[in-house]
Amino acid sequence: MQNIQWFPGHMAKARREMTAAMKAVDAVVELVDARLPLSSANPMLSDIIGARPRVMVLTRADMADRIQTERWLSHYRKLGMAAIAVDAKSGEGIKQIVPALEAAATLKRERDARRGIRPRPLRTMVVGIPNVGKSSLINRLAQRAVTKTGDRPGITKAQQWIRIGPVDLLDTPGVLWPKFDTAESGYILAMSGAIKPEILDTVDLAMHLVVFLARSYPQIVEDRLGLTPSSLATVDFQSTDDVGLVDGELSNLAIRRGMLMSAARPDVERLSEALVRETQTGKLGRITFEWCS
Repeated sequence: MQNIQWFPGHMAKARREMTAAMKAVDAVVELVDARLPLSSANPMLSDIIGARPRVMVLTRADMADRIQTERWLSHYRKLGMAAIAVDAKSGEGIKQIVPALEAAATLKRERDARRGIRPRPLRTMVVGIPNVGKSSLINRLAQRAVTKTGDRPGITKAQQWIRIGPVDLLDTPGVLWPKFDTAESGYILAMSGAIKPEILDTVDLAMHLVVFLARSYPQIVEDRLGLTPSSLATVDFQSTDDVGLVDGELSNLAIRRGMLMSAARPDVERLSEALVRETQTGKLGRITFEWCS
């Protein structure tokens, strides 16, 4: 596996700005991708957030394994956190966020009342890694297009406040951490679309993708890709023979899909790009990359 490190300068700046802005914030909505709740949670954010009330929002729930999403929600709730699964496209779960924020900030409201501070909109920061769906969620909450959205990381470039009923939301640019704990986390983030495509070799990523699917979702491999999951599930990427096996499977799939170069050679690069895109758009089905034990 590749050792992946990616911490662009604008993200370092965003971290500094977020730390400074946190002083004016009452509560936090932290977004993680329902398909990879651990790898899409920035460990730096916990230090920045501190003891402020926090609501965990699992985005892209429509693309994740339903059973795994329920297990992750239960996991967060056992830790004492409010947790909600949402689909910003359909709006499912969106209406639960503001009430959850108000409930999470009950102690703060009571403390303010004892000090004679009049109630005001709850100042809430929305945080998360790139391309986790912050802008789409805020637009849904506001019921209008107040932020830019897109299917690639890095759309939000600066902080902005948005009034939504009893809450003032502070949108922030997505922030990754300086390096990933494991190379596996890097692959998972790339599969989900959190990392820009040029960061990783696409064929290498597609190889890891089909092996993961063979182990965790063999039916998808068999039905959607027409590959044999049993042979792929035991692949060891330290073995040259096993890497050759996966490469051969991708070559055969490229031929079956008519993705050919000159002299009828299989275009594995093009196929790999297609497989990653089909995964990121949900075309291959509901997939969760990190399972909750």
